[in-house]
Amino acid sequence: MNTIFTRISCRKYLEKEVEDEKIKLLLKAAMAAPSAGNQQPWEFYVIKNKEIIYQLSQCSQYENYLKNAPLAIVPIYRKEGLRFKDYAHIDMSICLENMWLEATELGLGCVWLGIAPIKERMATVNQIINLPDHLETFAIMAIGYPAEERKQQDRFEENRIHYIK
Repeated sequence: MNTIFTRISCRKYLEKEVEDEKIKLLLKAAMAAPSAGNQQPWEFYVIKNKEIIYQLSQCSQYENYLKNAPLAIVPIYRKEGLRFKDYAHIDMSICLENMWLEATELGLGCVWLGIAPIKERMATVNQIINLPDHLETFAIMAIGYPAEERKQQDRFEENRIHYIK
């Protein structure tokens, strides 16, 4: 799977809308992720509204890359009814990695903007998207067609591998 070695964090986007068919494929990839006890804690808010995207870009100094993205997906998780509640963030992380890899495969660029576990950021996003109390914001994915091309840096370091025989 070469996509793992070509995925980058894209922070500059063309002014081109992401097609609904591609959005559906991103969400299908996300929901194909494994989760603890198959609890599938995720739900997704798909945001194309430029004003809402701009408001989300102001959540912290790290979300600024979002303001020029044509699409934001806010993955959220249920706080109730989970068998393995302590694993919800791990489940969400796996699902977002699937989404990121699918975005790369579709010729899209994206970047994962961290929201959880910082309570102030979570509360701000919850308020902007009017999230019901039983749901919690996990992250924001800024998505669009990349306005630049870069290669992924080689992060392989042999000295970090330890064999026990």
